[in-house]
Amino acid sequence: MRKILLLLVIVGVLFFSSGQTYEQQSIIPTLEEWFPGKPLENQLAKLQIPYWGKIISVEERGYYAFIEFLIRKAAHFFIFGLLAIAVYSILPKIHYRTIVALLITLLLAIGDEYHQSLTGGRTATREDVFLDMWGAFTFLLVFRLIKIALDRRRQNKKPRMRT
Repeated sequence: MRKILLLLVIVGVLFFSSGQTYEQQSIIPTLEEWFPGKPLENQLAKLQIPYWGKIISVEERGYYAFIEFLIRKAAHFFIFGLLAIAVYSILPKIHYRTIVALLITLLLAIGDEYHQSLTGGRTATREDVFLDMWGAFTFLLVFRLIKIALDRRRQNKKPRMRT
């Protein structure tokens, strides 16, 4: 039951978030307040991120908008990573469980972008779906590797019967 509740909370956060306008979500005023000295500006100014046919940079966006862009994209990666694990955890233990979890997460990512496209001042992008799926894939891969390692460790600790 807790796993289903976690999944519903994540989907609820996504639905709420993608239903907000950019202005409602903007954290630029908070960033300006927290980082008035623009820490790491020189290092960040060297970054240029190709995204949606543009190069996103400090020069192109400004320091605070660039930081916000990085945070927004990291949020996509992490929330869909957590979502994929939540989906995986409620699925029955079938052979293709990981693939099914990825497909369900893909459908949710597409639905999230579509919902976002209905919100004023927001756009839906394939790039965000791609980023969502990289998060889902990465989190599931790490989750599965940890699970395999823990299972092996448990197997090695079991007392063996002597014959």
